[in-house]
Amino acid sequence: MPRPPIPTAKPTRRMRGFEPAAGLVRDPIRAAGEKRGFAVARLLTHWAEIVGEDLAGCTRPVKVGYAQGGMGATLTLLTSGAVAPMVEMQKDVIKAKVNACYGYAAISRIALTQTASTGFAEGQAEFRPAPKLAKVAVDPAVLAKAAETAGGVQDTGLRDALALLAQNVLTRTK
Repeated sequence: MPRPPIPTAKPTRRMRGFEPAAGLVRDPIRAAGEKRGFAVARLLTHWAEIVGEDLAGCTRPVKVGYAQGGMGATLTLLTSGAVAPMVEMQKDVIKAKVNACYGYAAISRIALTQTASTGFAEGQAEFRPAPKLAKVAVDPAVLAKAAETAGGVQDTGLRDALALLAQNVLTRTK
């Protein structure tokens, strides 16, 4: 009796060469986001573009909760206690921007969770510090005047500190 043909199985590994890392982690990230209520992962990944750099620096989306049988969802934002009143006043603006991201009125309410910028149980959420200001070129005449002012001091460390102090005083706006 002849043996039936053995069905050929599809190879389990991909035969397309190198793949972008984003393609390999897309499904696990989507599953984790959906557990927290984020049907649109773009809300997490592009938070700064959605609400703007100023609000993204002090807020972070934590979860989206849906009421049973209710209309709309509640977006919970993590923020520090110091900026919570400012974020509270901008809730309507945030809600409009997030709903524009979803494409419909998905969010009907925004709740704030206040905490310190470190120490939150959900992975040590850290907010970005304010960007450092670019150094302004100092006028060479001011540098010479500051060096002349501190020139009589023998100790080099003290002389450099006094020259920096003189430079700051001379460049201060009145």
